[in-house]
Amino acid sequence: MYKLSAVFIGLLIAVMVTFNGILASYAGDYLAVLIVQVTALVTISLILIIKRKKINLKREIPFYLFLGGAIGVVLTLFNNICFKHLGVSLTLSLGLLGQSVAAVIIDHFGLLGMDKYEFNKEKLIGFALAFAGISIMIIY
Repeated sequence: MYKLSAVFIGLLIAVMVTFNGILASYAGDYLAVLIVQVTALVTISLILIIKRKKINLKREIPFYLFLGGAIGVVLTLFNNICFKHLGVSLTLSLGLLGQSVAAVIIDHFGLLGMDKYEFNKEKLIGFALAFAGISIMIIY
């Protein structure tokens, strides 16, 4: 179930990057990011109202965990910029490669409070295949 949900997330990300990139072609990169973030704020606000959820922010939440929002802004901006020059498939493929490298490092060393999941050499085969595939996409 969760693996299928993760595939669905990937499909939505491709659609989102496409919409955001096209929006940026109309509104410019920075205004498009603002529009996307305001739309996200309105959407989650409506969901909270409809579901009658109260915001109960715990005081002990480490400050650095709020940086995900700032990272989201930078991510949206860079996606919009790359979209114009690389297209959706190459932007997402290179992004996925970067995500995979970062995820392996976080997992292997247990960074940011995560449990450790050691990297084994068998996974190098997957990285090599992904890198080869992306290299072919770049060349052609």
